Amino acid sequence: MRTGGSPQRGKNRPENRTGRRLNQSLVRKYERLKNELKAAGSVLVAFSGGVDSSLLLRVAADVLKDQVLAVTVDTPLFSRQEMRAVQKLAKSLQVNLMIVKANSLELPAVAKNSNQRCYYCKLFLFSGLKQIAKNKGLNQIVEGSNLDDTKDFRPGEKAIKELGIRSPLVEAGFRKKDIRQLAKYLGLPNWNKPEAACLASRIPYGQPLDRKLLSKIERGERALISLGFSQVRLRHHGEIARIEINLEDFSRWLKPEIRTRAVSSLKKLGYRYVVLDLEGYRTGSLNPPAVK
Repeated sequence: MRTGGSPQRGKNRPENRTGRRLNQSLVRKYERLKNELKAAGSVLVAFSGGVDSSLLLRVAADVLKDQVLAVTVDTPLFSRQEMRAVQKLAKSLQVNLMIVKANSLELPAVAKNSNQRCYYCKLFLFSGLKQIAKNKGLNQIVEGSNLDDTKDFRPGEKAIKELGIRSPLVEAGFRKKDIRQLAKYLGLPNWNKPEAACLASRIPYGQPLDRKLLSKIERGERALISLGFSQVRLRHHGEIARIEINLEDFSRWLKPEIRTRAVSSLKKLGYRYVVLDLEGYRTGSLNPPAVK
């Protein structure tokens, strides 16, 4: 059995084993999501291991049973920690998982890191998923974007639309808070997992990408997480490591022993200066000014 179980429908709002209930608005979104996936018949779920794609995969598996395949693309832009989380989650959800390797850095349009990098990367990766779906006889490919994502600068959305990839959470009206609430209700272990993004999002547009730099950033963030910071972004600015953490974690950063260890770890990676961004963590802080 998958964790959490499926809620029973009736005159009252659905209630799970812990007694938690969903509000009527979320019930309607949940029902619409299930109906959309059921109508698809069979799906390939682009699975990143984040809470969005995890919820989508869980509901798809509940509705379509073995007519679901989760596919994770292992690229240099995807952290090793996230790869381990993907495999653990797929096992807990009892779904078939396929991991395919694809080096998007081989694409000049990605490696040069223009502000359209995400478009070319998504076009490359999802074109590969389309071929897998065709070979496996799966009717549709679905991915985990939600309505809040549509407010951000996301060139990759264009590629997803061009390729005919569906975004059921958007279609059903889900926002991030809805996803976390439903994921918690269904018992998903990562319902409150911090937001993740590809490692390239830490590097200003125009600065070329390479494996060494991406690995450096990943190691730096891992060092900060080991010090008790949950949501972390290490924005790379040459010799400067600009750190974004949640505002409520500032007091932790200011503890002498924590600050000393954080700075020491990042300087060992080659950074000359370590600065704390006083605005705190936020998505898209490296986006072009016109779209912030």
